[in-house]
Amino acid sequence: MITALEAGLFVFVLGCAVAAALLRDVLGSIIAFSAYSLGIAIIWVFLRAPDVGLTEAAVGAGVMTILFLLTIAKTVRPAGERTFERVDLRAAGVAIALVAVLSTTLFALPAVGSADSAVATDEVTNYYLANAYTEAGVENAVTAVLAAYRGFDTLGEAVVVYAAGVGLLLVLDREVFG
Repeated sequence: MITALEAGLFVFVLGCAVAAALLRDVLGSIIAFSAYSLGIAIIWVFLRAPDVGLTEAAVGAGVMTILFLLTIAKTVRPAGERTFERVDLRAAGVAIALVAVLSTTLFALPAVGSADSAVATDEVTNYYLANAYTEAGVENAVTAVLAAYRGFDTLGEAVVVYAAGVGLLLVLDREVFG
């Protein structure tokens, strides 16, 4: 069901999330957040959504890391010897309970790539496979789905990446070069 690589990736992402939340050092927390975002991008690729993974890598691991680094360059490092923040045990208990409740839904999901999953047997999927080549006029069904059937969704993803890049260039121009 879950391979050792997927389990290792999950543990890596979970560890990075906990480290990003608990590290007192802001630079260490930013690095942990960047690694977390990169791990999430790889998970999206494992889930066969490379477009979402690319967006996560570009915006989450790339642009956000640069913006966070620019932010801490203009702030003061907190005093103190502690490496980790104090944990509010009641809030942590609520968070763990919420994750446990939400995790129960994972067992209802079909395996990734399963032939009997709802995605593989759905009418929409069958329609795309039967008509994508003739209606979209392309030679690849994935291209037809991304560019024709889900064109607005793909356009929205491109706008997010473009806006993040423009925003980053504006900030870099003002903060670094201005």
